[in-house]
Amino acid sequence: MLVPVVIAGGVGSRLWPMSRAQLPKQFIDFPGQQGSLFQATLKRLEGLSDLQCPVVVCNKDHRFLVAEQLRQLGKAENTIMLEPFGRNTAPAVALAAMQVAAQNPEAVLLILPSDHLIDDKQVFHAAVKKAYELARSGALATFGIVPDVPETGYGYIERGAAADIEGAFLVSSFQEKPDAATARKYLDAGSYLWNSGMFLFAAANYLAELEQYAPQMFAACQKAFAAIVADSKFLTITAQSFESCPSDSIDYAVMEHTENAVVVPLDAGWNDLGAWDALWDVQTKDDQGNVCLGDVLTAGVSDSYIQAGSRLVAAVGIEDAVVVETADAVLVAKRHQVQAVKEIVKQLESAEREEATNHTLVYRPWGSYQSLAKGDGYQVKHIVVNPGASLSLQMHHHRAEHWTVIKGAGMITCDEKEFMLHPNESTFIPLGSKHRLANPGEAPVEIIEVQVGEYLGEDDIVRFEDRYGRVK
Repeated sequence: MLVPVVIAGGVGSRLWPMSRAQLPKQFIDFPGQQGSLFQATLKRLEGLSDLQCPVVVCNKDHRFLVAEQLRQLGKAENTIMLEPFGRNTAPAVALAAMQVAAQNPEAVLLILPSDHLIDDKQVFHAAVKKAYELARSGALATFGIVPDVPETGYGYIERGAAADIEGAFLVSSFQEKPDAATARKYLDAGSYLWNSGMFLFAAANYLAELEQYAPQMFAACQKAFAAIVADSKFLTITAQSFESCPSDSIDYAVMEHTENAVVVPLDAGWNDLGAWDALWDVQTKDDQGNVCLGDVLTAGVSDSYIQAGSRLVAAVGIEDAVVVETADAVLVAKRHQVQAVKEIVKQLESAEREEATNHTLVYRPWGSYQSLAKGDGYQVKHIVVNPGASLSLQMHHHRAEHWTVIKGAGMITCDEKEFMLHPNESTFIPLGSKHRLANPGEAPVEIIEVQVGEYLGEDDIVRFEDRYGRVK
C-alpha cells in the first residue's frame, strides 16, 4: 500500500503579501491555478494504483484550512496530524511513519511538500512507480529534478552508478545551494539534479534509519507519538512532548548517511513556486514579457509581474519588476531580488504588525470575516457564516457590537434571548453579553458588524461553548 504524506507546515514568507502566517502559500488560490497548491498536490495523485488515504502534517493553526480544503476535494477519510510548532521535515515524517506503521507495518510512504507545481502528471506517476519498486526492495528513494538552468536557489543531488531499476541511480552526494559558478559546473556535468524534497520509502525502513543515524530525534518522536491526543478529526501532537525534539530535514538526518539512498530523475515541469519570480516563470506572458493579473494598466513596462488584488494598479516605464497589491499592502521589487522579501516579513514580525500574520480577509472554521474600516474606538467587519456553521457562544470585556444582516437569515443568541434576524434587520449586542450567531439555513449568512469599545483586539473573546474545540 502507498500512503501519501503531505507536509503542509510551511509559511512561504517569500510570497508575501499574498502568503501570510495564517494563510500560507500552500492554501492560496493563486491566479491562473485551479484550487490551492495543497489541493493540486492531492489531485495529481489520482490514478496511482494501491493508493491509500493521505496523511497530512500541518501546523495546528491551519487545521481548519486543511480540513475544509480536503472536504472540498471529497476526501473525508484522511489523517490530519497537528504540530504545535515546526521541527523541520525529519520529525514530521517520523510521526507520520509511526502512525501509518501502527496500522500497516508494510506500508510505503510517498512524502510530498504541499506547495509544489508539477505540470506533467503522467511523467510524475511513472517516476513514483519506479521509486515504489525501489522502496519495496529496501531503498530510500528521492526525486531529483532534471535542471535546465544553473539555479543557485536549490540544493543538488549528485547521481552515482545505475540502480537496480533502469533510469534510477545510487546517490553519490548531496550538495548545498551553490554559487553561480558552481551551479554552472553542475549543469554542464550532467550528473547533478535539483533536490526536490520529495521522497518514497517504506515507513519501517525510514524509522530504522532514523533510529540509527538520529537516535535522539527518534526517541523524541516516540515520546511525542505516545502522547498524541486524538479526536474525531485531528491527531494533536502536544507541545510538552515535542519541544525536546531536534529540528532537522530528512536530508541531513537520514539521506546523507544511509547506504540505501537512490535518486529517480524527474523531468515533469516542476516548480516549487518559492518566490514571485517563479510565478512569473510559470504564467502566460504578453508580447512585452509581462504577467498582468487583475485590474492592471501598463505603459512602457517589460518582463514584469504585476498583480492587483483590490484596486487598479498602473505601472509606467519599469522592467524586470514585481508589483503585488493586496487590500492592506503593496510589494514592489526587482524580479531578480525577490528572495529578499523574507527580510520584509522579518521586519513585520519584529514590529508585531498584523500584515505578517493575517490578510484583511481572515478565514475561520465557520466562515470568514473582513475588516472594512478601523479607527480610534471602532471597527467595521463583513462577516460570512457558512450553512450549518456557528460562531462560538462568547462575550467581550471591552466592546459592544451592532449586527445588521445583509444576506441570508441568522439565528441570534443574546443572553437569554434567541431569535432570527433577516436581511435589513439589526440587533445590538451589549458589552459583556453572552452571544452567538448561527446559520441554520442552506445559504451563507452575511452581516455587517460594527464594533465600538476601548479595545478591539481578537483576543478579547471569552468562549463558553464552541463546536470547533476552541474553548480553553
